[in-house]
Amino acid sequence: MATITAKEVNELRQITGAGMMDCKKALEQADGDLDKAVDYLRKKGQKIADNRQDRDANEGSIFVSHSHTTAVLIELNCETDFVARNDSFQTLGQDIARVAFENHPATIEDLMAVSMNGRPVSDSLHEFIAKIGEKIQVRTFIRIEGDRVITYVHPGARVAVAVAFMNVASEDIEAIGKDVAMQIAAMKPISVDQNDVPAEIVAKELEIGRERALAEGKPEAIVDKIAQGMLQKYFKENTLLAQEFVKDTSKTVAQYLKEANPNLKVKAFSRVQLGGN
Repeated sequence: MATITAKEVNELRQITGAGMMDCKKALEQADGDLDKAVDYLRKKGQKIADNRQDRDANEGSIFVSHSHTTAVLIELNCETDFVARNDSFQTLGQDIARVAFENHPATIEDLMAVSMNGRPVSDSLHEFIAKIGEKIQVRTFIRIEGDRVITYVHPGARVAVAVAFMNVASEDIEAIGKDVAMQIAAMKPISVDQNDVPAEIVAKELEIGRERALAEGKPEAIVDKIAQGMLQKYFKENTLLAQEFVKDTSKTVAQYLKEANPNLKVKAFSRVQLGGN
């Protein structure tokens, strides 16, 4: 067996971020071959990941990488808040968000194959899993684009929002965008307006309205009308532009935007919450 030096252990540690003892063992298993030692640690991480697939990983952080016109939101999960607050975990999440922004992967699977610091993202995850012994996963990956994109990360990084605007003129879009993003973070709208609400949700809400009206003994002839009224209330509470503006409830979000610039439009938004709740 080759003699393993402290210099070799430190070099492997710099490459993988694994602990000193894990690096020493990996080099011993690889008979001093650095590349084989890296592969050993990667396989160890894969084995740990496979063994922990049934574990809950609902802690972590939301990471954002953005320019004026594009934003990427990444939800990186782990098992404990202790790991989520670790500097190495935070660096890992920031790196993944950065390469997702730079490389335009279409899916999480594509993201796993993107090169990050000289190796695939999946390898970096497995090496980190080997280092800390917890399940680590990218649960959410979203990309959003517009004439101008504004992002907001709520303190604690458990909720993040990106809003894409169109027809941006000379108004203070940073302030407006932050107001709208904070609205989305707090009020959880499901779409920009009622036209964007999925058909299955509309059908479900109408069914709920009809069932409630019938349960209350309303005449059959007006049940559909009552259900439509309840659907409009649902739109008012759950679509962004129809919601009351949280900073001034005398107006809706649509009215707030119109006052700033009649042509300003919200193209799309994404809201990511840790654990998906």
